[in-house]
Amino acid sequence: MQTMTLQQLASVIDAEVVGDGQQPITGVATLASAQSGQIAFLANEKYRAQLDSTQASAVIVAPNVELPEGLAALVTPNPYAGFAKVAQQLDTTPAAATEIDASAKVASSAQLGENVAIGPLAVISENVELGDNVQIGAGCYIGPGVRIGANTKVWQQVVIYHDCVIGADCLLHSGAVIGADGFGWANEQGKWIKIPQLGRVVIHDRVEIGANTTVDRGALDDTVISSGCIIDNQCQIAHNVFIDEDTAIAGCTVLAGSCRIGKRCLIGGATAINGHIEICDDVQISGFSMVIKAISEPGVYASGIPAAPHREWRRNGARYRQLDDLFQRVKKIEKKLSD
Repeated sequence: MQTMTLQQLASVIDAEVVGDGQQPITGVATLASAQSGQIAFLANEKYRAQLDSTQASAVIVAPNVELPEGLAALVTPNPYAGFAKVAQQLDTTPAAATEIDASAKVASSAQLGENVAIGPLAVISENVELGDNVQIGAGCYIGPGVRIGANTKVWQQVVIYHDCVIGADCLLHSGAVIGADGFGWANEQGKWIKIPQLGRVVIHDRVEIGANTTVDRGALDDTVISSGCIIDNQCQIAHNVFIDEDTAIAGCTVLAGSCRIGKRCLIGGATAINGHIEICDDVQISGFSMVIKAISEPGVYASGIPAAPHREWRRNGARYRQLDDLFQRVKKIEKKLSD
């Protein structure tokens, strides 16, 4: 169990210490569930009352929050970000692998950096390059010519196809498939002709890919995910997609081929974005949206239909089918009025 003093944690998040800076902290928890030795946080005022009853040894709070007597604290302008950094320091998540297991198959031409760990039954193919401190979990397949940067962690049963590039400090969760063929086909007289997918997937530094997410290789050019992006579980990133820096994509989202997503975008879960369109920087798209045209102005966009009582939904559906008829009637009335 990792243990740090409150003062040491304050140095990590550049916070002011209230109370005993030598208080040992062994873990993180919510205000409601924390026990002695743990640190909690208050980022939402609706949980303010829990400060009075928490059993935490310390809390992370914003300036000007009134603390119960005797409760130690770290004071920082962004308590939630502070909590995230503290949680990293006290993280107890195990390694994906701790050594090169005897059952792993490592090609003689593979180049391994210092402290590389490879789990049971993993396959490291020809001409693979693994940077320092890379962890490859059990049952992974790393295809020929793949390059993985330092400190990247690949959980169990991840597949990375040939020639793909993964940057430093990335995290790939179980079941992710990187570099499978994009959906490229030509049609001749009703018969499908496969187009070989000759590009790669290039993932830059500090990218997290969720469980069972698929990132397809490019048809000719590469599919690119830029530094700092976070992609949730069960997403589909099609061939030749480009995602710019620090964009976040929630679960079950689909990005169709050759779309381009800007910097710092936030894309809600189960969103579908059409191919060959561009989304500019700093766009937020609500969950269940369908984006079929380019977005050129930053802002918040939505198209999902909220749930409604069944009878109301049926009435609205019937009215929707009448819209064109209503539109034509209104046009006739407007024409008569203008005449």
